[in-house]
Amino acid sequence: MHGRGRIELSGVPAVTMPDNGNRLLAVLTRNPVAGRVKSRLAATLGPETALQVYRTLREYTAGVMKACHAEKAVFYSEDIPAGDCFIGDGTLAFLQEGGDFGARMHHVFTTGFARGFRLVVLIGSDCPDIDSGIIENAFTALENRDAVLGPAWDGGFYLIGLKHARPELFTDRTWSHERVLRETIDILDKTGASYFLLPGLQDIDTIEDLKQSRLWPIKA
Repeated sequence: MHGRGRIELSGVPAVTMPDNGNRLLAVLTRNPVAGRVKSRLAATLGPETALQVYRTLREYTAGVMKACHAEKAVFYSEDIPAGDCFIGDGTLAFLQEGGDFGARMHHVFTTGFARGFRLVVLIGSDCPDIDSGIIENAFTALENRDAVLGPAWDGGFYLIGLKHARPELFTDRTWSHERVLRETIDILDKTGASYFLLPGLQDIDTIEDLKQSRLWPIKA
């Protein structure tokens, strides 16, 4: 999913630019409704404050995505809204499909590859430290690797990128525990797939995560 165009400027080296039509940057997000997002935060802070945190994370993630050189897609949990921070010119919008988190991620990749994209990178909307440079590094790594992973501090991952569908990474697995990343790497190793690890970052799922992040203290 990655052809390249060249821009020639007199007197300076040629600059290689990514072909956005070969790259898809996708995000899995929940529709922001109080009581349906960030349940572990809501248990401590209440549903309205948890929703406030989630809206902040979504808006930040949407801004990062807009700065990236790739086509964009957003996969919603419940319905496709008429307007949303992730919706922009040319943004593809879909409903999530699948009975568990793994199936929903696999659906993102099969959708992207079916539409002709060669490199697909998937992120969530929970990481306040991800930036466009990290995402660009993910796409660059995929040029020479089969997969790229962004390790999360809780043992999961905040980003996964592939150049073709790999159902073995997503099916018959248990999610939301501290060995998700390790198990994913083990599967890649067993199948002989090459991969690249990005810097570790923190997702926001619990009050402890929030207190360690730059979002704390929460501004009323």
